[in-house]
Amino acid sequence: MFKKPDYTVLISETKFRWQVGSAYTALLDITGIPIKEFNLDPAVGIELYRKGRRLLREMFGPDIGLPGVSTPPISYGHVNGLGAELIFPEDGEVNHSTLCGTLKQGIEILKKPVIFETAGMAPFYLEYRRKMQAAFPDEPVGFGYGYEGPMTTAYTLRRDAIFYDPFDNPELTKEFLRLTVESIIEFVRFQAKVMNRPAIDPIGSGMCDDLSSMFSPGMWHEFVLPYIHQYYEGKTTGIRSAHIEDLRPDHLPFLEDIGLVYFDPSISPKINPAIIRDRCRVPFGWRLGSFHYHNMTCQDVQDFVFQAVADGACRVFTYVGATMCNDRTAQKVHAFIDAAREAERMLNHGASLEAVRANVSAAGRKKFWEHWLD
Repeated sequence: MFKKPDYTVLISETKFRWQVGSAYTALLDITGIPIKEFNLDPAVGIELYRKGRRLLREMFGPDIGLPGVSTPPISYGHVNGLGAELIFPEDGEVNHSTLCGTLKQGIEILKKPVIFETAGMAPFYLEYRRKMQAAFPDEPVGFGYGYEGPMTTAYTLRRDAIFYDPFDNPELTKEFLRLTVESIIEFVRFQAKVMNRPAIDPIGSGMCDDLSSMFSPGMWHEFVLPYIHQYYEGKTTGIRSAHIEDLRPDHLPFLEDIGLVYFDPSISPKINPAIIRDRCRVPFGWRLGSFHYHNMTCQDVQDFVFQAVADGACRVFTYVGATMCNDRTAQKVHAFIDAAREAERMLNHGASLEAVRANVSAAGRKKFWEHWLD
């Protein structure tokens, strides 16, 4: 039986941490390898990781985490297994066809048994992974042929119609959502088998469900929360964490209803660390996106880190991505690292959050958070 955390205890026991990682998009950028070739040719994937990780290390040094070897990150493996066609543009992320023209059609599709090992492009990506594992025998190879959370999956199946369905036919929508989550869990079991993990994780599990933010707070009790709970109950008996982008302030109290121990808002322009801190008690991280670096100075980057920590973020993080592979941006990434290390040092030595805030420049105090996206 799942039990929500005692948030007073959880907050007091959660230690500050930071991370600077890198994404496969940085590998594509620094090698010049086309994304479509990476998505469809395991020999290209092997070259990407062999060449790209070395070049990233040379440019950024030892303080950034390198991407773990994995098959291409395709978030629509699950819906591909249900029958949606994957679409590979020449110079862009994978997309997919719309599968469910109506709720009734969607329910019929979701009720049909699916053997995900043999459905869609799963056999191709299983073979892709086998070839990558042979090329990298000393490290585990990830399986990026994946899935999304409940509301995002519902959107991939129905597209914009899912936002009208609760008004046009609420009971049929609930049946569709329930079956959607059942199907996700079946896919999770397939993926767990591939990765030799337990089907139901006893330690904990995460959820990526950005499209849940597009359902208004007034709809969450009836059309979002039940299916998020169903999702976690099918995946884990342990702790819960979530990545949901673009939530509004009035969504934030629901994160405690879910029982999260950690929340990643990632790119969420309608909220900031102070708003999250004031509207819920879930420990959270705050990310500096790759596209933010272009208009920021090294001082801006350091102010971003110190202000986020002072306003309650238990984690600050950033990833080197596309368009960041140049010496000028590398200096800014190291400014992020220096500030994060200093914040960590201060907190480990008993400094208060107000003491951390004192590191923010006068210009930074004016900029973060009301004007930093101007």
